[in-house]
Amino acid sequence: MSAEDQPKPRSSLIDLAIEYFKKEGYKINSENVKLEGHSGIIRHFDLIVQKGRYEQGVWIRDWNRTIGVNIIINLDTASEDVELSTPIMIGEKFSDHAKSYSNRRKINLLTKQKIGRFR
Repeated sequence: MSAEDQPKPRSSLIDLAIEYFKKEGYKINSENVKLEGHSGIIRHFDLIVQKGRYEQGVWIRDWNRTIGVNIIINLDTASEDVELSTPIMIGEKFSDHAKSYSNRRKINLLTKQKIGRFR
């Protein structure tokens, strides 16, 4: 079996996300970021991306389960605390409540399947 016939190693979801954001015209400002919010709490983000003037916090959850509304609320709270606009959550799938909350609060939900299509 030649090297070309062998399956490519599966890249991590964070690598897939970085590739996706670059193709979509985002600038990757930083990875694995800790920012202190106005509340004094240290907020963690997997990525900080920028398109135009706005910086956005990204959480990536490579879980083999549905992401619930509580996680989306936590992302929203963390982003607001450090003044990042329209946060982005990447995961396998999202509950209906998570989708509904995200629509109301302008949070972008991206599935692994959607960002994987851009390869």
